[in-house]
Amino acid sequence: MTTFDASGAAPLTRKRAATRERLLDAALDVFAEEGLGRATVEQICERAGFTRGAFYSNFDNLDELALTMWRRSSERMTAGLRAGLTHLQLDGTSQLDDSIRRLVDAIPLNEKWYRISAEFTAHALRTPPLEQAVLEQERAVLDAIMPLFEATAAQSGLRITDSNAFGRALVAVHDGTLLQCLLEPDSEVLRQLRVDLFVTVARSFTEPAAQ
Repeated sequence: MTTFDASGAAPLTRKRAATRERLLDAALDVFAEEGLGRATVEQICERAGFTRGAFYSNFDNLDELALTMWRRSSERMTAGLRAGLTHLQLDGTSQLDDSIRRLVDAIPLNEKWYRISAEFTAHALRTPPLEQAVLEQERAVLDAIMPLFEATAAQSGLRITDSNAFGRALVAVHDGTLLQCLLEPDSEVLRQLRVDLFVTVARSFTEPAAQ
């Protein structure tokens, strides 16, 4: 059995795919503990139980590994949102509010991943080819989930007035409130504010569909 790499270009055997997953999992821990700037190929290989040869047969360098990790995380988040949106049953604005709240509550507040993604984003901003790859991945995520939001809203007779602006607003609320919640992890007030802001955005970008 074969699968495909993150770009969809090169076929991977099941064994090689498993090796890549172990390297990515190990890198997740090493990056979170050491930071992207201090982490080394040797540390990742030692954590994964592989040699440098195994690393370089799968990734050209740490940037490629980090980008693959970013893509994997984005794909998993998209799959989770897709599953959540698929199961929502809407009937009016109040039900839309309740559904958005349930969906936001299901998004994990992952400090480990935040540390990595914040550092990786800063690195990408200094590296034009990497910056472009990250931007394309962010667009791919929005392209994947916005039709789901549109279909979900339509179930309650609503339409999204500006899908592009709505998607960017969701990202802005997620990124901003995530940091606040991680800085004050015991604050239920901040967690509730995070949910309420998502609901406010959903209301701001929806209106009754034309009959």
